[in-house]
Amino acid sequence: MSEALSPAIVSVEHVFKSVTDSTGTLDILRDIDFRLAPRETAAIVGASGSGKSTLLSIMAGLDTPSQGTVRLDGHDLFALDEDARAALRARRVGFVFQSFQLMGNLTALENVMLPLELAGRRDARSAAAEMLRHVGLGQRLGHYPRVMSGGEQQRVALARAFVVEPAVLLADEPTGSLDFATGDTVMKLMFELNREFGTTLVLVTHDQAIAARCERRITIEAGRIQPAGV
Repeated sequence: MSEALSPAIVSVEHVFKSVTDSTGTLDILRDIDFRLAPRETAAIVGASGSGKSTLLSIMAGLDTPSQGTVRLDGHDLFALDEDARAALRARRVGFVFQSFQLMGNLTALENVMLPLELAGRRDARSAAAEMLRHVGLGQRLGHYPRVMSGGEQQRVALARAFVVEPAVLLADEPTGSLDFATGDTVMKLMFELNREFGTTLVLVTHDQAIAARCERRITIEAGRIQPAGV
């Protein structure tokens, strides 16, 4: 998808990230610059330690760059205070993590209701139940994460991410804790939901087969984006 032809939903603009400790300064990200259009799917790939997850955290406004900025749906994330960034995330961003990040003391239904309740949705219960049915967990509404398989937990996480109909979904190694067959099923579901909801998907992965499902691949090496084909 051409950046020139479509308005950007995400703009990462000359982002640098460095950390300094007693041993000196470590450059994690160096002049990261790209745009993503609405509905675009992009895989961020690279070796462990290349800066992929740091980049994803900065794109979410959970971490701050040393230099540069990120615009989400036209908003400069780092011109906002922490509360305003959190409010923007709640409205426009969904997250899926390798470790699921479900609340262990909440049922599947309550986990999916949570972002809706935080947004003040009066239909939180019915919308969450419908979303869980949509991902094939209509019979598991009252179950707690500890009695669910890894694949089921990740489907709850997908339901929680998509129930707010986010503009952007950020996924960090979403199949990293799953076996191949379960991971493949989860990824198919993620891409189906992504198409249905018209979400821009940004996916961090080591899996080249998963990356190949995306329209675009952004390769990070030693903190820099590598040209296509390198």
